[in-house]
Amino acid sequence: MTRRVAFIKVLVWGACLAPFALLVLRANGIWSLSLGANPVQEVLHVCGKTTLNLLLLTLCITPIRRSTGINRLIAFRRLLGLFAFFYLVLHFLVYLFLDRAMEWGTIVDDVAERPYITVGFAALLMMIPLAATSTNALQRRLGRNWARLHRLVYAIAVLGVVHFWWQVKLDVAEPLLYAVLLTVLLGVRVNHWRETTKKRRRASVDAKTSMAPTYQRVEPP
Repeated sequence: MTRRVAFIKVLVWGACLAPFALLVLRANGIWSLSLGANPVQEVLHVCGKTTLNLLLLTLCITPIRRSTGINRLIAFRRLLGLFAFFYLVLHFLVYLFLDRAMEWGTIVDDVAERPYITVGFAALLMMIPLAATSTNALQRRLGRNWARLHRLVYAIAVLGVVHFWWQVKLDVAEPLLYAVLLTVLLGVRVNHWRETTKKRRRASVDAKTSMAPTYQRVEPP
């Protein structure tokens, strides 16, 4: 790893930890900062939005790498994904301990009867195996299955946007922006998949054509 990549990683760490550090400062009233009239909801909102931001940034890595040829960007994808998981877990823990005070009956009812909580909880469950298999050793051990498993990130991002959208009651401008950005990112991937499929089919046809026997026409004497 070059010094430049290491330095950028330090910056990424700092940027990813900034929302958490700011929450700590606001919770302690440092520099006249506060969490507002409803601190629990504010913490939930910040952690949820940070999770979505990091998920979308993670999905940006591959298209940018393909268009620029900067393969070293892959080094930051796992880091962004793990921080997304960190904020999602924090979001859930705040809901569990502070918002619902570990009232398990209420929590079960929320998951079963409130659709936005249902999809949010589903996203958390789906993200656990991705975080658990994020090491290089497990990536090598799982092989192609690792890539198949980590495609769950697309479904997780969709569920995250739906969770945000259904939670908002009046102004849907912000979740709509996230939905548009996610649609663009998924559209880029679908287009790349279609182009790759066409190239493979064309290469297969060319290969079969080159292997086919050729016949020369023999003119009669």
